[in-house]
Amino acid sequence: MLLRQAGEAARACLVAVDLVVTYLVNLGNEPAARGWLARGESVEREAGADTEAHGWLMLARGYTERDPDVAKQLLEESLAWAKGAGDVDLELVALADLGLAHVAAGRVSEGMAMLDESLAATMGGEPRRFETVAYNCCSMLAACHLTGDVERAGHWCRAAEGFMDSVSCPFLSARCRVHYGSLLFDRGAWDRAETELEAAVRMSEDIGPGPREEALARLAQLRIRQGRLEDADTVLLGCDEAGSGRLAATALRLACGESAAAAELLRHDRGHGEAGDEDADALALLVEVELERGEIDAATTTAATLERLAAVDGAPLGTVAASARAGGLVHLARGEREAAVAALSVAVRSFTDASLPYEEGCARLELARSLVPAQPAVAVAEARNAVRGFERVGATVKTAEASALLRALGARTSVARPVDHSVLTAREREVLELVGHGLTNPEIAERLFISRKTASNHVSAILAKLGLRNRVELAAHGRSAPRTVP
Repeated sequence: MLLRQAGEAARACLVAVDLVVTYLVNLGNEPAARGWLARGESVEREAGADTEAHGWLMLARGYTERDPDVAKQLLEESLAWAKGAGDVDLELVALADLGLAHVAAGRVSEGMAMLDESLAATMGGEPRRFETVAYNCCSMLAACHLTGDVERAGHWCRAAEGFMDSVSCPFLSARCRVHYGSLLFDRGAWDRAETELEAAVRMSEDIGPGPREEALARLAQLRIRQGRLEDADTVLLGCDEAGSGRLAATALRLACGESAAAAELLRHDRGHGEAGDEDADALALLVEVELERGEIDAATTTAATLERLAAVDGAPLGTVAASARAGGLVHLARGEREAAVAALSVAVRSFTDASLPYEEGCARLELARSLVPAQPAVAVAEARNAVRGFERVGATVKTAEASALLRALGARTSVARPVDHSVLTAREREVLELVGHGLTNPEIAERLFISRKTASNHVSAILAKLGLRNRVELAAHGRSAPRTVP
């Protein structure tokens, strides 16, 4: 307002553009972002279309546009305008945004070439505006997250590190680290992912809920896969379960045996339980929830929706793999083992090609189960591969599940050296002691006021963490554990 009153309408428009990005990215407030865009366009009429504000407002329109084709056209027009006007900052931001749009549409090579060019010029010192570095680093890491390009992400993170240190910019570090931590999480580098995501949480405390909630949601997903369900629940206290934390909250409810609550979270505002416009991750998780609830027909419908997403030209390989896995799970639930084996075999290969080791392990474990009646020897081989994959990433509960299948098939399993009880959470130590007293999982659940599925998950996690083979060995350790339950 002050800039406008001072007759500097063009600068006022640039402030409006910055507010569009702030509200959309930091605060997750799309109505406010669109409101500031509209206000900037109103002020532009005072500034005239021949000022630098015109190109930046065009960029903001492309950034907020939901139709990908319209957004691409606006970004291209913004880039052309920037080159004609000699606005280096706008040119580099538009080039990066356009590159990200290409990557999201499946034109990966073209998009990454644009992003590499933009980042090279950005890190080379061409921009005049500090925001250019922040925007372009985030665009690059978002694209790397979409494509699973850990190597490229690491290169540009190292290149940006000096800039981050010199300007002490918490938003740049937080947003970039969320993307990078998410990428490491997907690729199975869980220790490094944990470091990046925890750093992102600390850095984003004072900049708005957007980056912080995204970091917390991903951190919660990591805790669930590590078998640390209580820690995941604590992390999710800082998330909106209807927003960024929805998938993590759903996965936690499912892991705790609360399938009804999990279904409600995924189906909220989607009308009569239909899949609607959900993304692939949500659809894949919904299939698991519906099968857990015995809703095979609903799971079949959801899997078909996911299959349509996977059939779109340029669909990410992870989506193709998730669709094959969902179809395999539905076939398995229907007793169609041959079809399940075929679909899950495709899922394993696709997850492997997509460099998603945890998902690959899950598909291998499910493939092993579907192979048991007809090809038990092959089932053993797949289960062993699943164990090795889960051990590499640190998925303790899944390691225990795959090891249990091997034992049921009469196969030998490698036994890890028992570790100190201090590796257990407080709740796990309580469960261990109750197992030592001879309590069953239902009795433990009743004693600790938790669900039976949660009690079972705790037992599985303890077995994996202590390197034990069965409940007999677990009970022996429980009898010698320090007293925790009154």
